[in-house]
Amino acid sequence: MPNANEDNARALSQVQHRAVTELLRVAPVADDLARRFQEAGFSLALVGGSVRDALLGRLGNDLDFTTDARPEDVLKIVRPWADAVWEVGIAFGTVGLQKDARVEGVDRSFQIEVTTYRSEAYDRTSRKPEVAYGDSIEEDLVRRDFTVNAMAVALPEKEFIDPHGGLADLKARVLRTPGTPEASFSDDPLRMMRAARFAAQLDFEVAPEVVGAMKDMAGRIEIVSAERVRDELNKLIVSAHPRKGLTLLVETGLADRVLPELPALRLESDEHHRHKDVYEHTLIVLEQAMALEEDGPDLILRLAALLHDIGKPRTRRFEDDGRVSFHHHEVVGAKMTKRRMTALKYSNDLVKDVSRLVELHLRFHGYGTGEWTDSAVRRYVRDAGPLLDRLHKLTRSDCTTRNKRKAATLSRAYDGLEDRIAELQEREELDAIRPDLDGNQIMEILGVGPGPAVGQAYKYLLELRLENGPMEHADAVTALKEWWEQKAQV
Repeated sequence: MPNANEDNARALSQVQHRAVTELLRVAPVADDLARRFQEAGFSLALVGGSVRDALLGRLGNDLDFTTDARPEDVLKIVRPWADAVWEVGIAFGTVGLQKDARVEGVDRSFQIEVTTYRSEAYDRTSRKPEVAYGDSIEEDLVRRDFTVNAMAVALPEKEFIDPHGGLADLKARVLRTPGTPEASFSDDPLRMMRAARFAAQLDFEVAPEVVGAMKDMAGRIEIVSAERVRDELNKLIVSAHPRKGLTLLVETGLADRVLPELPALRLESDEHHRHKDVYEHTLIVLEQAMALEEDGPDLILRLAALLHDIGKPRTRRFEDDGRVSFHHHEVVGAKMTKRRMTALKYSNDLVKDVSRLVELHLRFHGYGTGEWTDSAVRRYVRDAGPLLDRLHKLTRSDCTTRNKRKAATLSRAYDGLEDRIAELQEREELDAIRPDLDGNQIMEILGVGPGPAVGQAYKYLLELRLENGPMEHADAVTALKEWWEQKAQV
């Protein structure tokens, strides 16, 4: 009878077989490249995430290789072969390239990175890691962040290299570091963020000793640039299991340093007393927003869901009747969102969109049972602009009540609002609400040149358009002249 060790060995050999099968799919590219390195006297191995994904049966078109060749030698080898080459990461020993090839009857474009064996570490004060080249793949693998990313397949012979037990950890779905987590996180504190990101992406558990080191060393993340932290946070948020990664960030204290508004929500009770705290409500809203996505992960929607209630701690009030209120938390939250996202170096457009959604997320609750005028509906659409579809999803996701009757009532009310928007949309082209006269017409009618008066007139006509809907041209001209006369009398 086979013992447990034999069963484990058999399971691992099956995983390795799967990896080789995956590798065969990219063999025309990988083997061709490896032979070129071999002919030049160098070694080449598929490494890191590419090997991990091959073992998981999900290897895509992004391939990572490692080599003993120095970057200048890599360039000499790949330039005649690749369809495009870029040197953005060459200071860190990485050469990027693109190779188009037909694989299994399908045209594919491979994005490839070839990195020289290296070791890198932060000193105590610098935000930039110091890179030193190595001479062996074993030396390269020990510097990797986690054992599941510290495996390699030497090419073209396809020799499996796993000095740190990454295959066993992959089978157990656990994240460990090749050396001690303290040494790993000291070398590169961003690896603590990566632990949370991989847990969210792969649905893996993080080993207790790794979690412990993250708690002890959370303050070390402050040495890492905001841009690198932001990029890891984005990957976590758009992953399949963001709650898992966010929870780890909060529990280890990392969130206190990179996104302090999130753990602050644990201290608050929401106004409906339906959740243990606003933090839990927020995670539910995020998951419900994800369920409404139609074309893959939507970073703007997910960020808005994550940040929509961060104004509550600052606006909490205890009322005389025992209730807790958070008046104007959406306005305060929008300002906080802008500050936090700016600190994390998000683009101006992304900051604007997410903070706008946070600001508008409560607007629907003034709709009630449908007593909004057409004017109010127009303003709702105007204020949301191109974010209207996301605002629909965020608003629906924000309903987390366990009271089925209340949830159904809210859903019907929002259905009604969407129906009214659609009706007005058909009649009035709400996506492009503009005054009935443009700037040139205003100047011609009033006999004025460019200046503040034209902007004021435009704003007045826009308000009329929002309030009353489309106007006939003659009526718009009359209204403009009456406004101008009244202005002259003031």
